[in-house]
Amino acid sequence: MIYLDHAASTPMRPDAVAAMLPFLAEHPGNPSGSHGASRVAKTALEAAREDVADVLGCEPREVVFTGSGSESDNLAVKAAAWAAHERHTELDGVVVSAIEHKAVLGAAHRLTDSGCRVAEVAATLAGTVDLERLARAIDDRTSVVSVMTVNNETGVVQPLQVVAAIVRERAPHALLHTDAVQAPQWLDIGAATRGFDLVSLSGHKFGGPKGVGVLVRRDGVPLTPLIEGGGHEHGLRAGTQNVAGIVAFASALRFTHDNRDTERARIAMLRDRLEAALADNLGGVTANGDPDLRVEGALHVAIDGVEAETLLVALDGVGVCAASGSACSSGAIDPSHVLLAMGVARERALSSIRMSLGWASTDADIDAAIERIPTVVRRLRERAA
Repeated sequence: MIYLDHAASTPMRPDAVAAMLPFLAEHPGNPSGSHGASRVAKTALEAAREDVADVLGCEPREVVFTGSGSESDNLAVKAAAWAAHERHTELDGVVVSAIEHKAVLGAAHRLTDSGCRVAEVAATLAGTVDLERLARAIDDRTSVVSVMTVNNETGVVQPLQVVAAIVRERAPHALLHTDAVQAPQWLDIGAATRGFDLVSLSGHKFGGPKGVGVLVRRDGVPLTPLIEGGGHEHGLRAGTQNVAGIVAFASALRFTHDNRDTERARIAMLRDRLEAALADNLGGVTANGDPDLRVEGALHVAIDGVEAETLLVALDGVGVCAASGSACSSGAIDPSHVLLAMGVARERALSSIRMSLGWASTDADIDAAIERIPTVVRRLRERAA
C-alpha cells in the first residue's frame, strides 16, 4: 500500500506508541484521584502538558487537552463568541475564512442560533484568505476571527501576522483563533501563531494518536465551556483525561519539533519528485494554490480528463491511498468548498485530488506511486475518450 493521505491521518510514530503503552496496560489511575495510582497518572499528564507548552511556546496553564482538533475548533469559536456576548451584548460578529475546515465553519454557523452575525471571507486563487475582504468583514462589534494556519487541502500557509494586524486595528476587542492542525510538521507553531489568542491542534496529524487534541488558550482569554461537569482542564473541558493519548501526543509533538528541519527537506524532495514525474508522464496536471506558499507535504492537483472520485477508487484498487479533499468530506460527490472559495472552476475542482506526504513517506513509496498513478490515469482517460 502506498499511503499518500498524511493530511487526513498519519501513522503513529514508534516513540509515541511506546510512550502510550504503559498507560494502556499498566497504569489505570484516574489523574483526578488522590492515591498513588492516580498520582502516577497525574504526574504523566502534567509532564506532557509542560512538554507540549515548551514546544508551542506557551505556558502549561495555557494548554487545554481535548478529544480532537474538531473539538478544539468548536471550543475556541463557540466558547469565545459566547463569552464575549455574555460580557458585552454588542459583540456579536464572527468572521471566518471560507477555506476553513468544516469544524470551524460548522461551529461559526451554529452561532447564528445565538444571534451572532457570521461572515465567510473568500480566498484568492493563490489559496490565501482575501485580506481586503477580510478587512471589510470586520467591524468594532466583531468578537471572534478564525483563519487557519495551513489549509488542510491545498497546504497553503495563510498570512497570519497580516491577519492579526488587520484584526487588531479594526476590531480591538476581537479574539483571534487559528486552526493549526496541519502545521506542526512544517512550522514553528509558537512563532507562526504569535499574537493569536486561541490555537487548535490534533495529535493524529503528526504521528500521535487519534482522539487527542489541544487548544492553546492564552492567559486571560475568557471562554464558556462546551462540556461541563467538573474542574478538568482548568474548568474548560469536563471529563477524565485520556492520559495514554496525551502522553503519546506530547511524545509525537516533541519528536516532530526536534526533527522538523530535516524532515521538511526530505519530504519536499519526495513531493517535488512525484509532482515532476506526474507532470512529465501525463501532462494536464496543475497545482491548486500557489506552489511557493504550500507546505512540503502537500500536493493538491487537478488532472485533466479524469473525475476525482473515479480516479481515487481506481487508485485504491492498485494500492494507492489519496483523497479528494478533507477526510471529513471523502466520498462526497460535491466539489471541494476550499477550491470553490478560491475561485477555482467547478469542472477543475471535480478533477482535483490531494496527495499528502509525511514522516512515514519513503523513496520506495514515491517510486511505486510514479509507476502506478500514470498507468491508472491513462486508462481512465482512454475510457473517457
